Amino acid sequence: MNSIQNDTIIALATSAGVGAIAVIRLSGEQAIQIVNKHFASKFGNKDLTTVKSHTIHLGNIVDDTHIIDEVLVSIFKNPNSYTGENVVEINCHGSVYIQQEILQLFLKNGVRHADAGEFTLRAFLNGKMDLSQAEAVADLIASNSAASHQVALQQMRGGFSSEIVNLRQQLLNFASLIELELDFAEEDVEFADRSEFKKLISQINKVLKRLIDSFALGNVLKNGIPVAIVGEPNVGKSTLLNALLNEEKAIVSHIAGTTRDAIEDEITIDGVAYRFIDTAGIRNTEDFVENIGIQKTFENIEKAQLVLHLIDSSKVDNLQNSMEALEQKYPSKKILTIINKADLLSEAAIAQLQHKISNLLILSAKNKTGIHSLTTTLTELANKGALSNNETIVSNARHFEALNNAYTAMQDIQKSIDNQVSTDLYAIDIRQALFHLGEITGEVTTEDLLGNIFANFCIGK
Repeated sequence: MNSIQNDTIIALATSAGVGAIAVIRLSGEQAIQIVNKHFASKFGNKDLTTVKSHTIHLGNIVDDTHIIDEVLVSIFKNPNSYTGENVVEINCHGSVYIQQEILQLFLKNGVRHADAGEFTLRAFLNGKMDLSQAEAVADLIASNSAASHQVALQQMRGGFSSEIVNLRQQLLNFASLIELELDFAEEDVEFADRSEFKKLISQINKVLKRLIDSFALGNVLKNGIPVAIVGEPNVGKSTLLNALLNEEKAIVSHIAGTTRDAIEDEITIDGVAYRFIDTAGIRNTEDFVENIGIQKTFENIEKAQLVLHLIDSSKVDNLQNSMEALEQKYPSKKILTIINKADLLSEAAIAQLQHKISNLLILSAKNKTGIHSLTTTLTELANKGALSNNETIVSNARHFEALNNAYTAMQDIQKSIDNQVSTDLYAIDIRQALFHLGEITGEVTTEDLLGNIFANFCIGK
């Protein structure tokens, strides 16, 4: 990524390709003046440099006397703009030819094509948002479910940032007193109340632990909850996947071993994205290719957040053993046992099974009966309590790492105070904790860090 300069940048802000309209965005000190040179108002000789901020103007973009397109030009003057600089957004018709003509016109006139994420980077550098809020912009654009959208929106509004800034400021206040003590080490004075400091450390550790623990939920809400559908061949795994997706995604056949590779698709249930994986049936076989598929089944179980263990209704006599075998093999996994082909069972048999084993789901994937009960159970297992209560949820891996590093430093401080270690020794840990908390909001940054973060943005944002 280029070092940020005071030049004017330009990029297409809408998706590339043909559409009804396209938006071209410019940002920089000279943005309004440059556009003004090529703008002819429909209402007299309007000067864009003198109009009010946050106004829209109808006119033509012209190259000398050649009209490129009739456009709407939106003016946002610094500092009250997205980037904190002068920003112009040109709404033109969505022809690829028109888009390129306008872009090339301004590129010829000294404007530079924006790097990925450079508009948001400028917003960060100009104090319009902190680093975690800037990262949330990319997450918001990429959100593909109500849950991931809510997590990104809450972070972009500063909920996460405010918690971190508050913790860091409290720690910084005590750190200043600790550093002052070191300056007067020979006089054996104590400016920082150790009992109050211990209370603060305990409070910070609780908050950090809560944020760290929230990552498990935040990560799956952001990327989709991986769900593996497993069981013996011909138990109806592919039929269940098709019923959930409401389309014929997987091949269904009476021949055992039809699915030899994992088939994956994503759907959203009650605002949460799920990635369902239809796996090869588990059995002993001499077929080399099928064995590869079965090995992939075990790999997908390892990666899954939730396992749907499908059992044929004709094999319920061995139900308890089948359930225990899978639970023993994967003790840390959430496993939901489902009896399929319920249409082949009597009502009495179904009642007996449900009485014998609690939380057992019985359905018919073929007839699509019981699917609603399954999706309701999935929603309950998603554990959206923190999301519903509008609590801060961490979904960014970089933030998760920084929080873990800060938590480790805070625990080291706690141990040092408990063991009455010399202040100058744990002052280093205090600085480390402050550093890692500052990494999250951008109070501590490097050019490499910013380059890595904003390189993942789309052009034009």
